[in-house]
Amino acid sequence: MSKIALVDDDRNILTSVSMTLEAEGFEVETYNDGQQAFDAFSKKLPDMAVLDIKMPRMDGMDLLQRIRQKTSIPVIFLTSKDDEIDEVLGLRMGADDYVKKPFSQRLLVERIRALLRRQDAVAGEVVGDTEETKVIERGELRMDPLRHAVTWKGQDVALTVTEFLLLQALAQRPGFVKSRDQLMDVAYDDQVYVDDRTIDSHIKRLRKKLRMVDPEFSAIETLYGIGYRYNEE
Repeated sequence: MSKIALVDDDRNILTSVSMTLEAEGFEVETYNDGQQAFDAFSKKLPDMAVLDIKMPRMDGMDLLQRIRQKTSIPVIFLTSKDDEIDEVLGLRMGADDYVKKPFSQRLLVERIRALLRRQDAVAGEVVGDTEETKVIERGELRMDPLRHAVTWKGQDVALTVTEFLLLQALAQRPGFVKSRDQLMDVAYDDQVYVDDRTIDSHIKRLRKKLRMVDPEFSAIETLYGIGYRYNEE
């Protein structure tokens, strides 16, 4: 049973969404501000966090930043209807997905299930000698899908589930271009629609993490209007 942390200062959302998730078989912990959630996460991490952005004491952005200092657990943001800036910023800070308020609870459940399935795949719960489970070595890059481990020049790089899947898709076939649509198919289930901006934000975050290890990192190339490719160095 996956444990979901639901963090929102709207008690009606906490009550209704937690009831829905529990009926779907999830274990749910609710928190009405970011500080309360962070204190709990410091003792024991959930399997996934669903965060509102605008909250008292510690907002969702600050909480996400602190979470990412400790762990790569999947995170979904709940964003305001017209707040595209928050969506992009959240993705670049390391969120895996976002759902706009007001939202269908069925949509949120599907997004949660899709993200957990991706996490399971990356964690190697579906084992076997497949392209998705083979260790990838491309120049200075080494990826071990069964351990969700990535190193560049021998140094560990902590990636979220989405970032890992995108890098894996690109590195599996160096020199070949992956369109944004192809990368969407890799990182998201068929029933989950995301736009180009979402993929671009994840790629920017991925590059930033690799450049923190190696400021000269340039293996992921943007082909404007086409997509991305991995160039083996």
